[in-house]
Amino acid sequence: MPSTIQKSAGLNKNLLILHLTVFIWGFTGILGKLIHITAIDLVWYRVLIAFSTLFLYFKFNKTAFKVDRGTLIKLALTGALVGGHWILFFASIKASTVSISLVCLSSITLFTAIFEPIFYKKKTSKLEVAAGLFIIIGIVLVFKFETHYTKGIIMGLASAVCASLFSILNSKHVQKLEAPIIAFYELLGAFCWISLFMLATGGFHNFTLPSNSDIGYLLILGTVCTSLAYVAGVSVMREFSAFKVALITNLEPVYGIIMSFLFFGEMKLMSTGFWIGAIIILSTIFLFPLAQKQIGKYRSR
Repeated sequence: MPSTIQKSAGLNKNLLILHLTVFIWGFTGILGKLIHITAIDLVWYRVLIAFSTLFLYFKFNKTAFKVDRGTLIKLALTGALVGGHWILFFASIKASTVSISLVCLSSITLFTAIFEPIFYKKKTSKLEVAAGLFIIIGIVLVFKFETHYTKGIIMGLASAVCASLFSILNSKHVQKLEAPIIAFYELLGAFCWISLFMLATGGFHNFTLPSNSDIGYLLILGTVCTSLAYVAGVSVMREFSAFKVALITNLEPVYGIIMSFLFFGEMKLMSTGFWIGAIIILSTIFLFPLAQKQIGKYRSR
């Protein structure tokens, strides 16, 4: 009995950590809109600040963080997906609105429902796919009524694909490594890949130096919203599946959209189609756990 109670308490603690992490992630869209530099420059600064913060943390606490070459390569490649996700996400925000980008990010649920069984070689859950399809229906409604934001919507969906893939990979990495170590090498990998891309495309020739206000926002983005939140988000994957993490992550649009209303007054920019689609998406997120519980009870009879 005590072990069951302790396990339940541990799950509730990790669930609370995940919700707080998602709330912090919801604020990244606001910062992305407030920072006046290009998406790729923004992400370059973000990952630089984030992995540097973790490096200082390791040194201050005298934490060993070396890994073998094979692990380093795996984490660095996962970092490419992390960097791609953030660049596409912030580019989507700059090409559309915070609200639309966050709603498109909700498609991570469907992508995870499809990809996770492939990675883990398990049977695809019909309920998970159904939940993902409802979310896609919501996205189609947003897309149909917000056609002047087509470019931003496409980049938002591509960002969700990257997020789904690196979340699934991290659910495997975290079984063998500590979350801060995973975060450090993936963020370092993201920084290296982004730097190589900028070198290959001449991005450093048009490199943007941040203003004083941008520096402040970048420090918040790189420390609180990235290094801290990333470590927390990876750590809970020891207890939860990638799909469950993706499902709860879909609350990010709720927090982000509410904050975008408060900061930018985006409510007046949204059409009826946007609201119908957003309601379908958010209803699916909240109803899925209830449906899953009822199906479990039915099967146990």
